[in-house]
Amino acid sequence: MQLLFYKYQGTGNDFVLIDDREETFSKNDTKLIARLCDRRFGIGADGLILLQNDNMTDFKMVYYNADGNESSMCGNGGRCLVAFANFLGVIEHEATFIATDGVHFAKIEGEEVLLQMIDVPTIEEHRTYVFLDTGSPHHVQMEEALQTLDIQAVGAAIRYGAPYHEDGSNVNFVKQLSDDAFAVRTYERGVEAETLSCGTGVTAVALAMHHLGKTTKNEVNLETQGGRLRVSFEKNGLGYKNIFLKGPAKQVFKGTLSWEL
Repeated sequence: MQLLFYKYQGTGNDFVLIDDREETFSKNDTKLIARLCDRRFGIGADGLILLQNDNMTDFKMVYYNADGNESSMCGNGGRCLVAFANFLGVIEHEATFIATDGVHFAKIEGEEVLLQMIDVPTIEEHRTYVFLDTGSPHHVQMEEALQTLDIQAVGAAIRYGAPYHEDGSNVNFVKQLSDDAFAVRTYERGVEAETLSCGTGVTAVALAMHHLGKTTKNEVNLETQGGRLRVSFEKNGLGYKNIFLKGPAKQVFKGTLSWEL
């Protein structure tokens, strides 16, 4: 096989991006996608994203986790895809695109991509955590000993445990740094490990912290292992609207893959 691919990253959350406007990629080949994302036998990435044509918007986003399965929305992946679409000349500085959770608006400002996320109508508040869906399901809980926490063990136990079980949830651990800043570490389902950053995850954290009264700000800084992201939002009854995920999205390299998988 011969495959032209591009590698992008957004605060360390990295993706294999493929221009599939002619729809030639074997998108149902789970083993192929997992192999491409493998960091030893393939290109290496947290996920793979196809850019396809769409009749109603500028393009379509099709996202796969590193395990090869098509998955729910990926915020950093969406921002990287917008930068990729700009690189390809599909868009200039603004875009609308369709993803698994609906239509998104985005714009490019300098080196940053600002991505509008879906509205979040409700947040579930529990004794030790909150749960919300920002395009992907997210468990959010506070952890003072954030840097020494065993993210792999604790994250996996929560991801597979009650009440999530087989469907699972992404798991975010949070430490407050100031009134408008929080440190975040995320265990991602599908990757089944900690990623350096998670866009839908930091979005969930920002909304959860505002919901819990940990911040009074409408724009929050999120410090991930891979860098800083910002999330702005408006309160809307019990939920939130006009939510934007903001941060860098950079092309790392491109290449041609030529081997039999």
